[in-house]
Amino acid sequence: MATASTQAPPGTGFAAAFAALCAGAVAMGISPVFVRYSSADVGPFASAFWRVALAMPVLYAWMRIEEGRAPASAPRRRFGRATILSGVAFAGDLFFWHLAIFNTTVANATFFGTTAPLFVILITWLVLRQRIASSTVLGLALCLLGGAAIIGQSLQVDPARLKGDLYGIATAFFFGLYFLTVSRARESAGAARVTFEASVITSAVLFVVALGLEPHILPRTWTGAAALLAMAWVSHAGGQGLLVFALGRLPAVFSSLVIFLEALAAALFGWVLLGEALTLPQALGGALILLGIWTARPRSGSGSAPAS
Repeated sequence: MATASTQAPPGTGFAAAFAALCAGAVAMGISPVFVRYSSADVGPFASAFWRVALAMPVLYAWMRIEEGRAPASAPRRRFGRATILSGVAFAGDLFFWHLAIFNTTVANATFFGTTAPLFVILITWLVLRQRIASSTVLGLALCLLGGAAIIGQSLQVDPARLKGDLYGIATAFFFGLYFLTVSRARESAGAARVTFEASVITSAVLFVVALGLEPHILPRTWTGAAALLAMAWVSHAGGQGLLVFALGRLPAVFSSLVIFLEALAAALFGWVLLGEALTLPQALGGALILLGIWTARPRSGSGSAPAS
């Protein structure tokens, strides 16, 4: 495929946006640790709801500060269609992610969940009719190989888990849709407003889901409550906030590849905090992910605006 409009030339803000994107991926990558610490108190759907809901005060304060410092002419479209769609897409991502965990192995759910960039590229190419740079395709292939190496030893092929694997693919689809809708929403609103308003939609959807599928929603111990609060502030307010910030400055297709850093971060946090083994194939997989992201990086003079 030819070099395309999905590759935006890196401007003066590229380094800051890329750093924010990487930091956001790491912040989201630690979320499984918080889920494990809170699992004795609440079920997965309730933890998904609290992950978003408890972040709302932080996100609202960020929005007020950001817009207080911005000029009056800055775009501030409230609850635009793209923002609403991004909230629904992220709710779908979390919903199917937890269904996948219930119906297949964590390794399978994680692997299929990290294929979100594949859907971003397919939607950009087939639906938005934008050509994809060959370096992006190569970067995606390297990242997929790296992700498979990180969790490949735990992958299991079992027809009995087919439904769970399909839930994992649905997770990737909704997360890919989230990348594209957030990128569009950032054209008419700031990062803080998009993150806050999308979170309002996501938390409303997940509250209904948790109310219908969980025996209880409230945490029963201070440890569980602290884990939920940490996940909300670190993984959602921090991780999603940095991601949305970066998507206002970087192409959605390239940005989606950085999601593979979540798998690398999860493996590292599992090793450091939970005592899980870190193997040589996992280390090599991490190196392949970094190489893939570097290969797909935007290049000067290679295109126009970020794909939306």
